[in-house]
Amino acid sequence: MGGSGGGSSHTDGSNYKSQAMLSEINVTPLVDVMLVLLIVFMISAPLMQQGVQVDLPKTKSPALAEQEKPFVIVVNKSGNVEIGKNEVRTSELVEKLRAAFAKREKKEIFIQADKSISYGVVAGVMAQAQAAGISRIGLVTEAKDSRQK
Repeated sequence: MGGSGGGSSHTDGSNYKSQAMLSEINVTPLVDVMLVLLIVFMISAPLMQQGVQVDLPKTKSPALAEQEKPFVIVVNKSGNVEIGKNEVRTSELVEKLRAAFAKREKKEIFIQADKSISYGVVAGVMAQAQAAGISRIGLVTEAKDSRQK
């Protein structure tokens, strides 16, 4: 009777280690693809942020019809505040604006200030308008003539 002399053999005589499947994933191709994609995105991202220069057409179209007449506050050269040709003291401006906008749907004003007025005066008028609950404030300017540069 003979005994088999191998330590780890199956009954059919084959080696167990040679039959085991390789269960590792080769990540080298995956890393290569990811590096190529990274380079492509690094090159194309700045190109997407620059944008394209577009020369827009110029047209002469009528202004859009507004439902409400725009509310204009005028700050003249001497720093006095006027609402509809009526001079208003700055201490009374918040109350006057609240009363004027009680029935208005749009909470929007336009400030027309002289260019020699300091920024602080205009900023004070804007702050009082915000305190009166006005959500949109615009500054009125003149269109620069195309011949002036």
